[in-house]
Amino acid sequence: MDVVVLAGGFGTRLRPWTEGRAKPLLPLLDKTLLERVVECVPLEMIDRVVVAAGYGIEEMQRFSDSSELPYEVILSVENEALGTGGAVALARKHLTGSGPILILNGDLVSSVDVAALAKHHSSSGAAATLSLWPVDDPSRFGVCELDDSGFIRRFQEKPERGTEFSNLINAGCYLLEREVLDSLSLNHHSMEREIFPSIAESGRMAGLEFEGFFVDAGTPSSFLEAAQVCINNGRFSTGAIFEDSWFADTVIDGGQVSGSAIGSEVKIGKGANLINCVVLDGAIIGESVHLDRCLIGEGATISGGCRLNDKVVGHGEII
Repeated sequence: MDVVVLAGGFGTRLRPWTEGRAKPLLPLLDKTLLERVVECVPLEMIDRVVVAAGYGIEEMQRFSDSSELPYEVILSVENEALGTGGAVALARKHLTGSGPILILNGDLVSSVDVAALAKHHSSSGAAATLSLWPVDDPSRFGVCELDDSGFIRRFQEKPERGTEFSNLINAGCYLLEREVLDSLSLNHHSMEREIFPSIAESGRMAGLEFEGFFVDAGTPSSFLEAAQVCINNGRFSTGAIFEDSWFADTVIDGGQVSGSAIGSEVKIGKGANLINCVVLDGAIIGESVHLDRCLIGEGATISGGCRLNDKVVGHGEII
């Protein structure tokens, strides 16, 4: 299949990490966020990956040109925001296959079973098939009403709390037939608000619930959650686990670390205590530093004795 990753945002919720940096290339353990999003797809199912991007294009292009990924990465560049529908339409010229297209939201790290989703899509004869995930509060998402035959009959985008008719949400991974792709305009519009409801009303939208994990890694707290999900589910091929944290290098210089992901060549001073943090390559954590739920950028320095909670420290920043 052709795979389209919707990654056109500026990553404002993760600033200052994303100031001058492409969010899809932020590291989650030993892979980029982009690779984490795509790794839910079995490699034998991928023809190429088209990234719908609008920011950090030069950095993304360098990554595409130099990476040794087992699939081709092509950029579809948005010069202006087109919404999810316009972004998918713009990517059409890069899609060379003849079967359905898989669309992935660029922030999502999940255990969605794409093979099962594709099988359900094929057997149902649907025009669109959505992966579905149950949540306690669906007001921030697109809500789907799934019937006993596996079809979505109604669709609500971000309903007001208490008005939703289901707790199953669109999990940001869906299959589209080419007829849907060809019908999309290049104008700014939303797949979720303007395209999905009409497909559901026509009786040609299927859905499939999955189990495991589902994380929108677009905020500091959820980026940390995504790192912990990767740790807990063994989603890494380098580095090592010490107690409940992942270390790119197996040597621990000092301090105590729990629930965290620690990049390469990170120095942790004596008496330092890191709880539920992500620390990127080359950072220096001074003696007796206390960090709780912090994201520490590449090459950042946290001076001895500092105490930080729920803080995003920029790349190269000195605290």
